[in-house]
Amino acid sequence: MVDTIINVLIPVENGYDTVDVQIIDNTIAAISPGIDATNSAIDGKNKLLLPGFVNAHTHSSEMWQRGIMSVFPLELWLAELYDFAPLDIEKVYLSALGTAVETLLSGGTTVVDHLILIPGKELETIASAVKAYKEVGIRAFVAPLIQDESLTAGIPSGESEQIHEPYFRSTQATLEIISEAIKQFHRPDEGIYIATAPTGIQLCSDALFTGCIELSEKYDLCRHSHLLETKAQEKLAKQKYGCSAVEHLKRIGYLSDRTSLAHCVHLTDADITILAETKSTVVHNPLSNLRLGSGIAPILKYCQAGVNVTFGCDGASSNDSQDLLEAIKIGSILHNVTDSDYQHWITPRLAVEMASLGGAKALNMADELGSLSVGKKADLVLYDLTSLSLLPRTDPIGLLVLGRPTNVVDSVWVNGKQIVADGKVKTIDVDNLRQELFNHSQWQTTRKSQTVAQIEAHYRTVMGLT
Repeated sequence: MVDTIINVLIPVENGYDTVDVQIIDNTIAAISPGIDATNSAIDGKNKLLLPGFVNAHTHSSEMWQRGIMSVFPLELWLAELYDFAPLDIEKVYLSALGTAVETLLSGGTTVVDHLILIPGKELETIASAVKAYKEVGIRAFVAPLIQDESLTAGIPSGESEQIHEPYFRSTQATLEIISEAIKQFHRPDEGIYIATAPTGIQLCSDALFTGCIELSEKYDLCRHSHLLETKAQEKLAKQKYGCSAVEHLKRIGYLSDRTSLAHCVHLTDADITILAETKSTVVHNPLSNLRLGSGIAPILKYCQAGVNVTFGCDGASSNDSQDLLEAIKIGSILHNVTDSDYQHWITPRLAVEMASLGGAKALNMADELGSLSVGKKADLVLYDLTSLSLLPRTDPIGLLVLGRPTNVVDSVWVNGKQIVADGKVKTIDVDNLRQELFNHSQWQTTRKSQTVAQIEAHYRTVMGLT
């Protein structure tokens, strides 16, 4: 299979060049003017070609709760989420389809799905998401979200003695599920990867982390986790370990160049040094951090320290969308208020590099993805520079990152296969998906969570809010 994109704009060091880009099978085979396009030729005139971005942290099935979640901080928000999120396999499938489509149409070619599992149907849940991602054709890292401690264990105890219900599934049983998922579904050649993904220090034992490390090393898998998203988690880490969560994860060996960590809002300078030394990646989720009041992650500090940083949308009930371009914009300009030295601010070009090459580094795939380079896999996005939201003509990348681009993705290739053309997904019927999402849901307004009612008073006490 050969595709040649002719007369297309690509970024170069001092501006832009107009070139032809040839894709042979799954690889970028040539980038130069005047390539012989005797095979299929795609007109790239007035279009911008970029490497695909990575939606490096999301929870696809949260789509069913978007727009309805209460205005709560994370710990109470989670309690409400689990009270009102009874999932079935069909909903897992549909929301994974929706997550994939929204990611593709906002410039993403890869998604990292920290997938919430249905109790008792864990492997079926994973199979359903994998089926969806294969059908759409997006590159997908399915990271089954696991824990072995109950929800209340994620809130600091403060001065009171707290007794937590045991988690319903043992640590060993959880690790066996992940081991089986790896055997059944980890298929890099098919664009589907399994990652080990304990939810975070707040709900996971050291034994669970250690088991995930062993699986990661045995099968050469990426690792993923939430880290220090909230002040409560910072307090909890000191209560559990007597040191920072980052220092503890380093001690047990979880941090590495194959480890990506979502949020990282409340880190010390010493923590940042550890992340740089271990070559771990921070996944910046600016919209959910603002939505849940978690804080602003010190991304400029991370960049200056040499920590790899990329972007994620987070789940669609804490954002509440999967618009990757929006996350990149907010994740860039938000930090203009955290550091008065404008020379440290994130430029549009740097934002694009963080979203593409930074994402590839997070997944230990920088040799294969993340830049317009001959020999790399053809995960590419073509943007229509005649779209109203990208006009009038100035700097194409500036317009894409700093503007409010809508309906600007013309074409997408993943692993050399064109899965979006003329702004339409070719692999599935998106109109049918819209109808199914509509049919499986209903208009809602307010609701009350019983779990929030039980834990809110304690949360407010330990967080100094009473």
